[in-house]
Amino acid sequence: MLSLIGNILWVILGGFWTAVEWFVAGLIMCVTIIGIPFGIQSFKIAAFALWPFGRNIRRGTTGAGKLLLNLIWILFGGWYIALGHLAAALLLAITIVGIPFAVQHFKLAGIALAPFGAVIVA
Repeated sequence: MLSLIGNILWVILGGFWTAVEWFVAGLIMCVTIIGIPFGIQSFKIAAFALWPFGRNIRRGTTGAGKLLLNLIWILFGGWYIALGHLAAALLLAITIVGIPFAVQHFKLAGIALAPFGAVIVA
């Protein structure tokens, strides 16, 4: 029940726009064949960003291919996106009311840094 309330507040207070940004980024990346794997990861993150409470990120096994894709992701902006989520989390953590939302931004920062091999579990 608390996760439902948290998710509703999250969507109203900015989670919707976070998910839209990830979704639009995924659409842009899917324009080229090379960008499709990165676009799929963006769609995965968009779904998580829309409804994050009650869900966690589990790291699966990563092979050489996923490691290479994560390195490309980091080099072309993953670190910048993760830094944005980290900044939002730190600002939200200043207030007691914002701490649950800060935790969700910390989760988003982690998956934004290295999305390949990450699995979202309920």
